[in-house]
Amino acid sequence: MLAALRQGSAFRGNFSAIRRAALPRCIGSVAEYNEKYAASIADPEKFWSGVGKRLKWRSPYTKAINSDLEHGIVEFYSGGTLNVAENCIDRHLETKGDQAALIWEKDEPGQAETITYKELHRNVCRMANMYKAHGVKKGDVVTLYMPMVPEAVYAMLACARIGAVHSVVFAGFSAEALAQRMSGSNSKFLVTANEGKRGGKSIGLKSITDKACDQLDGLVEKVFTHMRTNTSVPMVPGRDFVLQDETDKMRPVCPAETMDAEDPLFLLYTSGSTGNPKGMEHTSGGYLTYASLTHEEVFDYQEGDVHGCLADIGWITGHSYIVYGPLANGATTVLFESLPTYPDPGRYWETIERLGINQLYTSPTALRLLMQSPDDWVNKYDLSSLKVLGSVGEPINPEVWRWYSEVVGKGNCPIVDTWWQTETGGCMITPLPHDTDAKPGAATRPFYGVQPVLLDADGTELLGNDVNGVLALKGATPGMARSILGDFTRYFETFWSVFPGYYFTGDGARRDEDGHIWITGRVDDVINVSGHRMGTAEVESSLVGHEAVAEAAVVGFPHQVKGEAIYSYVILKEGRSAEGIEADLVKLVRKDIGPFAAPDKIQVVPALPKTSSGKIMRRILRKIAAGEYNEMGDTSTLVDPSVVPVLITGRKALFVPLKPTSH
Repeated sequence: MLAALRQGSAFRGNFSAIRRAALPRCIGSVAEYNEKYAASIADPEKFWSGVGKRLKWRSPYTKAINSDLEHGIVEFYSGGTLNVAENCIDRHLETKGDQAALIWEKDEPGQAETITYKELHRNVCRMANMYKAHGVKKGDVVTLYMPMVPEAVYAMLACARIGAVHSVVFAGFSAEALAQRMSGSNSKFLVTANEGKRGGKSIGLKSITDKACDQLDGLVEKVFTHMRTNTSVPMVPGRDFVLQDETDKMRPVCPAETMDAEDPLFLLYTSGSTGNPKGMEHTSGGYLTYASLTHEEVFDYQEGDVHGCLADIGWITGHSYIVYGPLANGATTVLFESLPTYPDPGRYWETIERLGINQLYTSPTALRLLMQSPDDWVNKYDLSSLKVLGSVGEPINPEVWRWYSEVVGKGNCPIVDTWWQTETGGCMITPLPHDTDAKPGAATRPFYGVQPVLLDADGTELLGNDVNGVLALKGATPGMARSILGDFTRYFETFWSVFPGYYFTGDGARRDEDGHIWITGRVDDVINVSGHRMGTAEVESSLVGHEAVAEAAVVGFPHQVKGEAIYSYVILKEGRSAEGIEADLVKLVRKDIGPFAAPDKIQVVPALPKTSSGKIMRRILRKIAAGEYNEMGDTSTLVDPSVVPVLITGRKALFVPLKPTSH
């Protein structure tokens, strides 16, 4: 495989001819899916017990499911022990040692590097030994604030190898947000880079890291800095170390720690309906089983495929479908450092042709952005290696779905439009590659073992088709998070107590006349911006931190590229001027959270629509932000209904219509 990747265009031509004749082979028909799905629901213990055998266990599990959902307890593979890094690397060495494990597609096109499974093993072992030499022990939390480089994957797997817990913080977060996550997890160890590269620009990650450490009052004991560029950065003696210098000293062999199936593997912070991000705890055996299974089945992974999940490892998509799922299956997985439009709108398509990518997994946001350019950018490249197209992060609108299918897939590639969450660990509702009746924009059918239900406001299941309700899950799956770090009560109350016995997703959904499931949007105070969930309370907390702001309310509104963007209503303190306030508030949110959380629109208002109990009527704010002025509904419960037309007038003055796409 490695030799073939280095052969360039001659290999691509041969590979494309082979792929044109290939068809999805995991499940061959809807009938076959229905049979397997029914079996997974009829006897979950038998199903998950069988699935668990896809991993290498040091000691076998005695029971596949040992959950108590009435009390929010999710537990799988009781009694089993294993090591995640061993499953992702060591067990492949004998047969796939010289195969490419990672293909690092650097920021500049045409500079891809391959890392074989043997090289991955050596690099992970050296980093694991470095961790131990610097005092990292089993159970310690190591924070990663990294660009999309192989060292980020080494750092994750090295934690898994020695039983440490990694907490990857997206490199777009601010110093304040990084410090908050490190403080919340009591993380004393940090892996970062001097700079990150993205779209031809350099991002000073070490300087952000230093600011975060300054806020943590000596909590951080060791900082390991990967030198991604030649730019020198300040180093604090005794605390800061150059990553390469330290790993070069270490032996390339490190024994893998034996871990219980329910031992923690990683933390990943996600926003919710309060201002305090949730550190979701994912465990070892169940998570890896689910990531491995869904990677194979959802994307029809076959031996020799090149899997192209072009997400960031700072999010759960990167954890499950760049790192753990593909590597557990012995796949070749792409690590994409750049942007879909750099240096031009053909970057994705040129990369697919050059690397021979078989599965493309990206977001509707990226696709909407690429749709703005002429189709010639797609058509100039040979995309015949593609056999499955995936979408993740938000519902994909039908226009984009059709463009993805017809222009990118040439009508030959099934689209798997996946619905899942950070908390679920892997795909939950999705068409599989065999689906011939998939509908543009529909999440379609549940994955094996997943039981989605629609509930009314009282928690009663809505039976039959052509119904709308709150999406919940009956039963648990192995990849689900087990708790919120340090706060199991919050975890239980957020996910399992809203509708007792059901997992509360926070999403609304519709089951159409054919039984297909469509996600209709959030039903709680969470906004989905470019596929990244942002809690409104977190943004509001930042806004009211400004000395001139008395109150703020944040909602989502439709955006042509992002899908949903942030619309902020702010009330200023008496006597404070609105001049320049918008720029100040955007700067503040960028500082407190990160650039991706900055509001697109900020409207200064005299008041907010509230009920007599003081509750803000966010339904009305969402309608105004979306420009749906004639759909206000009942406003009689407001203390002051006259505020509504005032807000509408202000919104009309503020809003500039977006240019329509040419497609």
